[in-house]
Amino acid sequence: MDMKPAGDRRVRRTRAALRQALVELVLDKGFHTVTVEEITERADVGRATFYAHYRDKEDLLVGIVRDLAEDRERLLPAVRQAHAEGFTGLPVKYIFEHAEQERPVYQVILRGEGDGRALREFTDLIRTHAEAAFRARAEQLAVTPRIPLDIVARAWTGELIGLLTWWVENDTGYGAAEITAHLRDLSVYGRVWATGLTPSDAPGALDLTP
Repeated sequence: MDMKPAGDRRVRRTRAALRQALVELVLDKGFHTVTVEEITERADVGRATFYAHYRDKEDLLVGIVRDLAEDRERLLPAVRQAHAEGFTGLPVKYIFEHAEQERPVYQVILRGEGDGRALREFTDLIRTHAEAAFRARAEQLAVTPRIPLDIVARAWTGELIGLLTWWVENDTGYGAAEITAHLRDLSVYGRVWATGLTPSDAPGALDLTP
């Protein structure tokens, strides 16, 4: 039984309706051409109600990312346990599963709609959690990172965001579990191994500069 006050349920329903309306409109016509009036009309709420929750449509877009962040059990449910269990890939799998369930929302965010603020906030959220997980793991095992962990976290996050963007925008043929397994192996064994090379091939083998 839902024991939360009716007012809380109304707020959740209103915010959900506004988020869905914005996502649908952005995918239809692009963020910059969408107006608050169109959002409220599609969500079937009044303008005063909109402004009671959000300053403007940009605030609503960023609010979508923050709502994902608050839904930790779905977005990054295993970050805290990942450092205890090793490289399971479980946090990444949950991200891809969540993106599969909320594909239109992720498309809007990952396309950098608006001024890109929502994408930056989403990226920073993942990077912060990734760095914390890497740092906790290193401390637990009493090892010294060979590369500064802020660089490791940024590189890992960029890789994840790039792959996730491609995945939600296309019918790639890869399920969440399969794409996670590939990312996990890439993280554990590295690019030289992933491309089929051997350590002796490594020097200069992946030099892709002109």
